[in-house]
Amino acid sequence: MQWRLGRAESGAPLPGSPGPAAAPTPAPPSAPDAKPSRTRAARPAWFWLALALVALIATAALWRTLHLPEPYTDTQARAAASPLIEEAQKDQAQQPAAGAAAYSRIAPSLVVIRTQGGGDRGLGTGFIARADGTILTANHVIDGGGSIQVTFADGTKSSAKIASQEPERDLATLTPARLPQVVVPATLGAAGPIGSSVHAAGNPLGLTFSFSSGVISATGRSIDAGNVTLKDLIQFDAAVNPGNSGGPLLDDQGRVVGVVTALANPSNQPFFVGIGFAVPIEQAGGAIGAPPM
Repeated sequence: MQWRLGRAESGAPLPGSPGPAAAPTPAPPSAPDAKPSRTRAARPAWFWLALALVALIATAALWRTLHLPEPYTDTQARAAASPLIEEAQKDQAQQPAAGAAAYSRIAPSLVVIRTQGGGDRGLGTGFIARADGTILTANHVIDGGGSIQVTFADGTKSSAKIASQEPERDLATLTPARLPQVVVPATLGAAGPIGSSVHAAGNPLGLTFSFSSGVISATGRSIDAGNVTLKDLIQFDAAVNPGNSGGPLLDDQGRVVGVVTALANPSNQPFFVGIGFAVPIEQAGGAIGAPPM
C-alpha cells in the first residue's frame, strides 16, 4: 500500500507521518550599516618628548626639595660672619685717622715764610701750589716789603720774590730762588658743605708745621680786613693763630680747599677764639694757573 506524501485535507498530518518540519528561525532584521570604528592614532614623537621632560623636571624638583640643606640659624650665621667682621675691624683700626692721612699728604708741600724789615708780622705759612715750586700764601703775610725767606718741609732754605699779588682776595704767590730736591705740589679740591671736616696746617705762634682739625661752620662769609672787604669766605672752627695765615685749609683727603686768611676775635687780641676764615681755593686758581674747578 502506497502512502501519499502530503497532508490530509484537513491539513492535519496524516497518521503515522512525521510532523511538519520546523520552520527556520527568521534572521533578525539587519541593523543599519554602522560606521567602522576608527583605530586610535599613534601619538606624535614630540608628545612623548614633552611628557618625558615634564617628568624629569618634576623629579628634579622633588630631589631638590628632599636634599635642600637646612637654613642657617642666627647662631650659625653669626658664627660664620664673626671672623669676617673681626678682620674688617682690624683693618679699619690699622687705617690712619682722617686727620693723619690729610697731614701726611700735605706735609711735604708746607712752607714756613719769614719776612724781615717789612712790619711786625714777620711769620706766616705757604704751600707749594705748582710743580715749578710756586708758593701760594696770603697777601698780608708779605705785603709789608722787605726780604722774604722760605723754609721747605725738608729743611731747604731759600730767599723768595713776589710773583703776583691780589689784595682784593688776600692772595699772593712767591717764586723761591732755590727748590728742595723733591718738589711736591699740593693737591687742590673744592670745599664740602657745612659740617664737613677740615684741617689747618701751618706755623701758629712760631710752632712750625702744626696741625688742627674742625669743621666748616659757614660759607659765603664777608669780613672787613682793613682797607679791603674779603667776600665769599669759608668759616671754620679748626684752631688757627698768627702764623697760620697763608696756610692750607684741607679736607679729609688732604686736598687744599682754602687759604687761611683771618681769625675772628671780638676782643681785638691776636689769638683764636673759635672762628677762622679761609679764601676758597677756587679764587686762587687764576693766581697759580690752575684750571677752574
